[in-house]
Amino acid sequence: MEKKNIVPTNTITRDMNQLCAEVGNRYEAVAIIAKRSNQIAADVKVELQKKLQEFATTSDTEEEGVGNQEQIEISKHYERLAKPTLKAIKELEDGKIHYHKNMPQ
Repeated sequence: MEKKNIVPTNTITRDMNQLCAEVGNRYEAVAIIAKRSNQIAADVKVELQKKLQEFATTSDTEEEGVGNQEQIEISKHYERLAKPTLKAIKELEDGKIHYHKNMPQ
């Protein structure tokens, strides 16, 4: 079973010099965080859509209210998760993001 790092769900003040120490350039650090954040957001979106699809109904029955309630609960769970940008920053701080620089030729 995979250990999950605790990612703060609120905004905290960070030392930008410390954040970009490994990268060496604050603009590259921000670009790396942005790209990783977009990847995380896309993964979460696909995961959420799959889970919501399990409860999708095509007929109007009394069970629709039950399925709809389950969809609402799943959506609320995903809304409470840490934002993708905060996850990406945590990954960069922990050294879990691997990147390479494309050098112009």
